[in-house]
Amino acid sequence: MAGRPIELLGNALPASASQAIAAATGKALEMALKVALRTMRRTPSAASQLLLHKVLATASGAAGGAFGLASLPIELPVSTVIMLRSIAEIARREGEDLSDPEAALASVQVFALGGRPGATDAAESGYFAVRGMLANSVSQAARFIAERGLLEEGAPILVRFLSQVASRFGVLVTQKVAAQAVPVVGALGGGAVNYAFIEHFQDVARGHFIVRRLERAYGRDLVRTEYERLAKAVR
Repeated sequence: MAGRPIELLGNALPASASQAIAAATGKALEMALKVALRTMRRTPSAASQLLLHKVLATASGAAGGAFGLASLPIELPVSTVIMLRSIAEIARREGEDLSDPEAALASVQVFALGGRPGATDAAESGYFAVRGMLANSVSQAARFIAERGLLEEGAPILVRFLSQVASRFGVLVTQKVAAQAVPVVGALGGGAVNYAFIEHFQDVARGHFIVRRLERAYGRDLVRTEYERLAKAVR
């Protein structure tokens, strides 16, 4: 509420801030892909794990809010790694095998599904539209990882995939930074913003991996037909 209207705040950020956000977003996704999924345990974890992720993300946001934009190159990668671990945990609970590169990349894909640029047409920003846009990059990146491993620096296929995700994730990061930058809000507001941020992506992840679980059981065509029917009914 203190950060409204977020869109205007985001537009008011100086060019240097926008460049810093873009660089931090790309680095955060790259680090998250390398670190978070490599360290996921194969055994199911306690139900409290997702709550722990929220606590850690809130603490990270509080630090970011206290120190402002200067802390972004540190705070954003940390909070993104925490969020991706949480997303991957949700994926595993919905039956995903995170040793499969495609399933691991589907966790990163959640960051592209979590929001849409305001100037983008809604028809191009729906859930299946974004998945379709990323489908080729996901399959190529998964094949590359299976053949050569995740850690090859600068691989064009992985760079392309991360760039596509970053272009959408960066919009929400800009709004987040704008909200945290409101005078007086500081650490308290930064923690609250990050709490809302991770809760949002946990919700998106649940929806995404439930859809994928249903696709494995009933086929993609049937699930998409029912999804679109329900979407029309809700409208």
